[in-house]
This record gives sequence, structure tokens and C-alpha cells, in this order.
Amino acid sequence: MAKTDNLLAILWMLSSGEKITAKQISERLEMNIRTVYRYIDTLSISGVPIISDAGHNGGYTLLNNFIEAPLFFDSEEQTSLFHAAIFAEEAGYYGGKALNRAISKLRNFSNQEQKIKINQHLSSLEVISQFSTLAMEPLLKELEQAVTNGCSIKINYHKNGEKQLNYRLVNPYRIIYWNNKWYVIGFCQLRNDIRSFRVDRIESLMLTENKFSRPENFSARDFFINNLLPTIEDKEGIISVVLSGDKNVLADICQHWFLGYYLQERTLNQAVFLLEKDVIHTYVPYLLLPYNKSIQVIEPISLKKRLIEVLSELIEFHQI
Repeated sequence: MAKTDNLLAILWMLSSGEKITAKQISERLEMNIRTVYRYIDTLSISGVPIISDAGHNGGYTLLNNFIEAPLFFDSEEQTSLFHAAIFAEEAGYYGGKALNRAISKLRNFSNQEQKIKINQHLSSLEVISQFSTLAMEPLLKELEQAVTNGCSIKINYHKNGEKQLNYRLVNPYRIIYWNNKWYVIGFCQLRNDIRSFRVDRIESLMLTENKFSRPENFSARDFFINNLLPTIEDKEGIISVVLSGDKNVLADICQHWFLGYYLQERTLNQAVFLLEKDVIHTYVPYLLLPYNKSIQVIEPISLKKRLIEVLSELIEFHQI
């Protein structure tokens, strides 16, 4: 352990509120007892209020008000950090190893009561993900460094449906995680416009020495959502889609990543969406089919007819 790690470890041990001896510290941290004394002196000189009691029942403790300082986490805060680490791991968070090191320190230097409570809470949560992003960690780390330092990047990129690589010079503004995938949002110098790039389609990446300034008040989230779900420009072409059915199924539809964006009104057993005619007849039937008989299309009639057409096409296809 580095000196700073040892100092922090001793602080965590003292933060339990229980008296601890130099011998116990030396055994737990596997260091010479004289080294423990030096570390205690260092902490005291730096302003940590360590109380030293001599004698048979002697040892070291901290003042109560210091134990409650923000440096130390209570049981609920510790549990939240452990849970956050679980979610981060399943999302393929690129700082996972560093986060696990921090969590390991937190676990090692918690008192026994805290450990028991943390383990109880951890056993109550499990996150299941079918996607693995371990192969992208190096790319994500480089992207994060480029975004933080304001450095342009050169990338070779696979566009959707194309085998040929595309060379791009990009000023990366933000990294986004959405729907189990990582994206980088930035200014593409080839297109002279802001674009989004899926990280798993980046074949290679190189940081450059070119510096850039991110536009003020730029929202990567707004840019991404607006490109994912285009705004309706032709107000005259908007049609109301009215669905009725089971309230739980309707709730699920209203939270759908696409349909939920166009939700206009919701009652207990009915939901109204405002969409363009082309969208209704092209995409909506396929989004509604998985719900079977649990929902019913009230209007427009054209959507009902389109659903019948789609079903007829499927039946015909599978009869071949």
C-alpha cells in the first residue's frame, strides 16, 4: 500500500468509533508497529483529532464530531455506493476497475456492524444485463480523456449497414449511455455539423493535439433525443391515435421509448398519442402487435386496417 492509502486505512479503522491499539492496526495492515506510530503522528500533525489513551485498556480513538465528518459514510451511503457499482458494472462503465478499488477500500475499512448491514443490503439486489461492453473499455477511457481535455479525435467508423470504414475527425462533446449502448456526441469536421457515433462501431481511435471549445449551453441529451425522435413539423398532418385496454399494459405503452415521446393524454383505460400519418402506418402497427388482445385501437380506422394488413402479410408469409 502507498503511504496515503495506509493513512486513509487507519482513518477508516479509527472511524468505527471503537478504541483500537497500535498492535491491532499493525496486524491488520501487516506493517511494523513503529510505522503505525509514525502514521498516527502524521495524522495528528495534519489536524486529525486522535485521542490516545495509555495503559492496559489504552488505544486510539477519534473525537465524535470528526467521526461524523463528510469524509466518512454512514451505512445507507455505503450501501448506495455498492449498489451504484453493481449498476455501473452491468452498464460496462469504463471506470469499473477504479470504482471496484474504491469499493474494496470501503469494504475493508468498515467496522463489523457496517459490513453485516452492507452484505444484507447487497444480497437484496441483482442487476441482469445480456450485453457485455468489456471490449469497449479502452475506447471509452480514451473518449473520456478527449472530452475532458477538449482534444479532437480521429476515428475509423462503421456506418450502419456499410462494411467500408469511414474516416472522421471529431470534436467530442459528451459521452452518452442509452438503451444498453454507448455513444459519443461531437462536431464532425467532415459533415461540418454535430453528429452522434455509436462507440461499438468505432474500429480505431487516435487522440490528436488539436484543442477545441465546446459550445456554451450545449445539451448532448437534447441533441440526442431530438435526433432519435424527430419533432413533428407538419402540424396539419398530425393524427390522434387513441388506444384503450388494460391499465397496466397502457402504462407500459406510455413508457415506451418511442410512443411515450408522443403521449398527449392518459386516463385510466385510455391513452392518446399525436403522430404523423406516415409514422402511424409504417411503425406503430409493429409496436402494437406484441400486446395482442390486451389493447384495442379506437382511432384512427386506418390504423386498424393497417394492423389487419400486417397480420395478413405475416400469415401469408408463414404459410409458404
